[in-house]
Amino acid sequence: MGGSVQVRVIDESTLRAAITPAVAVRAMQEAFRADGEGRTHVPPVINLEVPGTRGEFHIKTALIEGFPRMAVKVASGFYDNASRGLPSGSGLMAVFSADTGLPEALLLDNGFLTDIRTGAAGAVAADVLARRRIDCVGLLGSGVQARHQVRCLRVVREFAKIAVWSPNAAHAGIFANDMRAEGFEVVVRSDPQAVCREADVIVTATPSRAPLVRADWLRPGQHLTALGSDSPGKQELEPECLDAADLVVVDRFAQCSAFGELKHAIAAGLITRHDVHAELGQIVAGGKAGRTDDSQLTIADLTGIGFQDTAIASAALDLIG
Repeated sequence: MGGSVQVRVIDESTLRAAITPAVAVRAMQEAFRADGEGRTHVPPVINLEVPGTRGEFHIKTALIEGFPRMAVKVASGFYDNASRGLPSGSGLMAVFSADTGLPEALLLDNGFLTDIRTGAAGAVAADVLARRRIDCVGLLGSGVQARHQVRCLRVVREFAKIAVWSPNAAHAGIFANDMRAEGFEVVVRSDPQAVCREADVIVTATPSRAPLVRADWLRPGQHLTALGSDSPGKQELEPECLDAADLVVVDRFAQCSAFGELKHAIAAGLITRHDVHAELGQIVAGGKAGRTDDSQLTIADLTGIGFQDTAIASAALDLIG
């Protein structure tokens, strides 16, 4: 018989202490660079909706060549939890040796690692697609992800002002107070259009199933990162937004064309695969250019890829030791 396998169990507080926004951004830059260099192996996502609730599960994993570990992540989103005083997102990650396949650790992160790696991916996209100088960041959504987007974006860009809209006005007020405590000037707007008109960088981070952003609200020079369309049926942008963009960048074409904003634009007959400028990893790795002109309107469609989970879990274990 073989020897016993020791699996470490790491709690949320330990992971939060290890993974700062700057650490997460570096981990995502490394992950997307590996993807652009062809070193990632990503199976299809498992998406499971829970009948009778506004609930869903996602299971993601990936192997990154050169990384000693791989992670399998289970994340949940139950969007009525707020009415129960519970967080809308949760999850955990199981980490395995990429050499032996044996389990090494169970990360009881309660969704934290997913949240911060998503925030960091938004920062990586903005770093190559947004103008160097930005004044106002616009957020549609005021939950946990909105906070991570702001904190991670500040790693790669300087800005002081935030404009926010939320389908829940009370949540927007709490978000505004939290961000003011972190040194930002925050204004709460009554509708998405007002946010889009004001912002240099727009981030959509909602579970919406109907478009929130119209193409005629966008202007040259803006960058928009769309995050919410991470499973079938979700949509935050009207398809014409992608048609209007000078550069459309996706995190993974196969995934975005299956259930991202890209899917809706292709289904509407407005764009084709050939209209997609690049996958984000291609730009990070230097194979494709990002923004080349301050007048370009750029859009990043991010659905969340399994290699991000392997990268953030690996970074956590490296730091915790």
